[in-house]
Amino acid sequence: MITTNYLVIGSGIAGLTFSVKIAEKFPERRVVIITKSNEEESNTKYAQGGVAVVLDSKKDSFKKHIEDTLIAGDGLCNRDVVEMVIKEGPKRLKELMSWGANFDEDTTGNLDLGKEGGHSEYRVVHHKDITGFEIERALLKRAHQLSNITILPHHFAIDLITNHQLYTIETKTLSCYGAYVLNQINGQIFTIKANNTLLASGGIGCVYGHTTNPIIATGDGIAMAYRAKAKIKDMEFVQFHPTALYEAKGESSFLISEAVRGFGAYLRSSDGHRFMPDYDERAELASRDIVSQSIDSELKKSGDTHVFLDCTHLDIKAFKNHFPNIYEKCLEHHINIEIDWIPVVPASHYLCGGIDVNKEGKTSIINLFACGECSRTGLHGANRLASNSLLEALVYAHNIYKYHSEHLYKSEEIIIPNWSDEGTSIAKEHILIQHNLKQLQALMRNYVGIVRSNNRLNKAIKHLDLIYCEVEDLYKESKLTTTLCELRNMINVSHLIIKQSLERKENKGGYYNIDNVKK
Repeated sequence: MITTNYLVIGSGIAGLTFSVKIAEKFPERRVVIITKSNEEESNTKYAQGGVAVVLDSKKDSFKKHIEDTLIAGDGLCNRDVVEMVIKEGPKRLKELMSWGANFDEDTTGNLDLGKEGGHSEYRVVHHKDITGFEIERALLKRAHQLSNITILPHHFAIDLITNHQLYTIETKTLSCYGAYVLNQINGQIFTIKANNTLLASGGIGCVYGHTTNPIIATGDGIAMAYRAKAKIKDMEFVQFHPTALYEAKGESSFLISEAVRGFGAYLRSSDGHRFMPDYDERAELASRDIVSQSIDSELKKSGDTHVFLDCTHLDIKAFKNHFPNIYEKCLEHHINIEIDWIPVVPASHYLCGGIDVNKEGKTSIINLFACGECSRTGLHGANRLASNSLLEALVYAHNIYKYHSEHLYKSEEIIIPNWSDEGTSIAKEHILIQHNLKQLQALMRNYVGIVRSNNRLNKAIKHLDLIYCEVEDLYKESKLTTTLCELRNMINVSHLIIKQSLERKENKGGYYNIDNVKK
């Protein structure tokens, strides 16, 4: 057993920012960070855009950024939270830069501000098109300089420890005491007892198979919190990116930037028909949700797995200058954009909902906090504004740190039972896990995708129940593996998305149900 002041589950921008801040302020307190892959692997690393911050006081203002965020959130943002996050932004960015994060500058030496969809002004701070990678690098470097931070890569959190696991505590309020953790290298399961636990475990993209997220984005933190009886909210709001490179195996996909359509590329169905003008007068330049819904509609009509992005009519020399990375990536996949169309498909990109938290990052369970994409703060409402997510993680990591700086807590004298896997055996049928995973991802894409209906959602519940029963049996009789635990987590997350989709009676932001359209 490991005992620590703070257990942080996840090593992206949310988990690392909190860890660095608390470890700097309290050198005598111990922080343990666990992460199920390499320490640098996280959704943060793949964030291409940047951090949206108001820095140009002549042209921009907090008021404008607040309005842009409220418009994107389609009436479901918490205005207090939006104002707090945006006004804190510049301070938090400064801090990140003091830890060594580098951002692009213009010819005058000022930060080069980019503009993205939904923003009325230039305010996105970036590092080329790999901003997340640079932030992750700087934070990890700083974390390694602090002797009271321990990072445990290849360690997977199985379940949170709450009153349910303790036979001795009888109270009406739930508290968290740490987590059971699987060492993925030797297969041992052990206890980490913590005074406070922070879930910073990222998104859920892999639930849909086609995703712009890395393969680790399986919703583990949300599923653990749900099983521990924490409040989960707004799970129906999954943001899809319209054009990810289609790969038959349907795993993490490379993003084909929306700027390619801005450059003049056409979307075509497999028979060559340019279909976007049929849906919107802006054609390929319509907003992200409309393009995604239109592609989805075409795929449902044709039964095809993907559509195509046609760049063959464009100035290829100019294209290579603008998009060298995309050009090279296509060549790696034997696609020469001068003569070939690029196969694309909408891919799950970002979850706007998650574990419900207050402004201090507190969940509904005592001593359990959540930050980053796994949390639901009220900032994003029904649809996230581009580049607000890294900002949210920075601000909430600071708020959680501030809360812990100001509140003393007592270490609980409790006895936590060891994890028991008595009566289990090593699963011989790994194929069962893979089969159920593929079934689950196909179910979510086809029944709970971009355009939903009550009929499909209700059918999805029945299909999901079958998968759930088979996987629970497997879970009870097998020695645990990462893939089995991830599948179980994805089933929990899918259940939440379906259930909360059926509860929503009005289309908002990224949620569209054809039965909610007023006739």
